[in-house]
Amino acid sequence: MLYAIFCEDAPDSLDTRIKVRPAHLQRLETLKAQGRLVLAGPHPAIDATDPGAAGFTGSLIVAEFATSEEAYAWAEQDPYKQSGVYAKINIKPFKKVFP
Repeated sequence: MLYAIFCEDAPDSLDTRIKVRPAHLQRLETLKAQGRLVLAGPHPAIDATDPGAAGFTGSLIVAEFATSEEAYAWAEQDPYKQSGVYAKINIKPFKKVFP
């Protein structure tokens, strides 16, 4: 089943986010290689593709997992969560309709 993983950044976490980004992206590449990643990306803190120093407020990941427990376990092991970038994670089942 697909799950939408909503991640909320901790305040003042941009420097850590930048430092840990390669490890975070590697985990997403693994999901992609397994054919389980639908989409992933950050939420800019301002209305701009590159928010610069304004940073980000969180991320959205939509991926396939066997259960919500597996999705939570995967999210808890993400380098952003482990390093304190993500302050909060909320996961909901997701039904893709379009495209």
